[in-house]
Amino acid sequence: MRTLPTGPRRECVRFAALGDSATCGLGDADVTGAWRGWARLLADAIGQHHNVSFCNVAVSGSTVASVRQRQLPVALAHRPHLASLIVGLNDTMGSTWNADAVRADLLDCAGRLAEDGALLLTARFHDHSRILCLPQLLARPMRSRIDALNDVYDEIYYLYGGLQLDLEALPDINDRRFWSIDRLHPSELGHRTLAHEFAALLHDAGLTFEPPGLDLDGGLTGHLHQLRWLAAEGAPWLTRRLRDLAPTAARSWIRSLPGPSSD
Repeated sequence: MRTLPTGPRRECVRFAALGDSATCGLGDADVTGAWRGWARLLADAIGQHHNVSFCNVAVSGSTVASVRQRQLPVALAHRPHLASLIVGLNDTMGSTWNADAVRADLLDCAGRLAEDGALLLTARFHDHSRILCLPQLLARPMRSRIDALNDVYDEIYYLYGGLQLDLEALPDINDRRFWSIDRLHPSELGHRTLAHEFAALLHDAGLTFEPPGLDLDGGLTGHLHQLRWLAAEGAPWLTRRLRDLAPTAARSWIRSLPGPSSD
């Protein structure tokens, strides 16, 4: 593993961020209207004390397979000291969900990043069906898939170590203020909280820097940007994903029905 700087002297820290729209920064627009997000906030905070080379290859809508195919080669070429790998919720809401394929792709991504010398930053997911206020018929299959996804992240942590953030343990994870208007992505407060929590884990690992603050500085542009995104992309995307979940929910409901009586 590449050695992280542990003293006060400025040194180079290369940080690669892999993932989907949350790592892209959706939900946290700065005053110019550009998406920022937790990874950028974390990189900027590290950059106050060290020379940071930040490579954010996350793409909105990404699945685990697309991260492995398209983002991983670019991230490896960056030769990162730190590599965040937080992806999978899009898989849990898709009709093509395949737990074995998700596990294989995630383990390959994590293994190649760790073997290349990167310290992994990963997360265990919360029950996002609660944030979306899904009916139990849809919430049940989504929770089951998230549990399977978390099992893989636990396996990654066991095999490769790194720093793992348990989102379910965050006290404000179910607070409406933590989430943007679409309830899919963290709000500015949510993104800042994630950056702050990862900063605390990195501090415990010996990387010294002032964590990003929790005071909000996004402007009205950010709120308008969210509304435009919700109308143009967010609502149609969520509708498609819930439609994808419906057949699985229906099959689960049918299996739960009592069998024919033997009388």
